[in-house]
Amino acid sequence: MEDNMAEKVSKTVNIVRAEKIVDGIYSMWIADEQMAQQAKPGQFVSLYSNDGSRLLPRPISICEIDKQAHTLRLVYRVVGAGTDEFSRMQAGDHIRVVGPLGNGFTLQAQKAILIGGGIGIPPMLELAKSLDCPVQVVLGYRDSYTFLKDEFEAHGSIYVATEDGSVGTKGNVIDAIKENHLEGDMIFACGPTPMLKGIQTYAKEHNIPAQLSLEEKMACGIGACLACVCKSKEKDAHTHVNNKRICKDGPVFFADEITL
Repeated sequence: MEDNMAEKVSKTVNIVRAEKIVDGIYSMWIADEQMAQQAKPGQFVSLYSNDGSRLLPRPISICEIDKQAHTLRLVYRVVGAGTDEFSRMQAGDHIRVVGPLGNGFTLQAQKAILIGGGIGIPPMLELAKSLDCPVQVVLGYRDSYTFLKDEFEAHGSIYVATEDGSVGTKGNVIDAIKENHLEGDMIFACGPTPMLKGIQTYAKEHNIPAQLSLEEKMACGIGACLACVCKSKEKDAHTHVNNKRICKDGPVFFADEITL
């Protein structure tokens, strides 16, 4: 069912906390009661620049949801002029936002394996907090800057893979799963496409259902422009071709729904 477009208008919200976590990675808490009540793990919001020359919003995954405080936490990497502008904002500033957007994770598991790689790590934190089952978290980093790792420790067993071998398993997240002999009945993952391809293959080989949150550049963020699509095994009801709109139908898909 198509969302009512009237519900997707932007609003200006207050920034209640903003800080740098490590080089290039920033955290921002924004306050809005309606968004905090509606948000689910795996969804995202679109943030607008205050610079009128940058018209398109920047999609940012929701890292944490505090329904009591009516706040959402966004953790993002600075990759361009828009996110650089966000990184210079402080508590008390205001920002224009649309959200929550997209379809999040389906919270079904008896023993879960959560996998986050790079900037795909932040959305896994709220998921780890929300699952009502034993949680194993596999975090993939380039090096020893293991941002958010400590915050996951209260919500599951943590396993780390680093490309340079400085922390945990030397290699990728699949290497960490194998080295630690992890088992579960549902895999949840977010990260770069090569990582997700590997997880999709691993899940199929081991007959484990998996939910994958795709990272993709977006334009409208509400499914109207068809700028962010992935190949699907079934024809999309909107486009009538084998495509899924990542911003609207996703960003979370079951691994057997899509082709990476």
